[in-house]
Amino acid sequence: MMLVKAIVRPDKVDAVKDALEGVGVSGMTVTEVRGHGKQKGHTAIYRGQEYQVSLLPKMEVEVVIGDNRVDDVVRAVISAARTGEIGDGRIFVMPVSQSYKIRTAEREMD
Repeated sequence: MMLVKAIVRPDKVDAVKDALEGVGVSGMTVTEVRGHGKQKGHTAIYRGQEYQVSLLPKMEVEVVIGDNRVDDVVRAVISAARTGEIGDGRIFVMPVSQSYKIRTAEREMD
């Protein structure tokens, strides 16, 4: 099994969710996160005062899938989330050795 973590723009989450459902991924976790890479933030104005926003809002989408489905999932996320501009996000792929269903205590290994 593999854990695929995708950090995407907030306005792209629905497109990513639909793309993942299109390749047969039924379960996912979506979390609001903040961070920056090359984008580095921006200057904002609040009550007439300028201030620096260095951590930008992003969304993290996590799915656990079989090893043989990684390429399809990565392609689906990239096609749904890509704008071609700085700040589109990142995808991380990590191995998962086992998981458990809490309700049944069933162990899943791949």
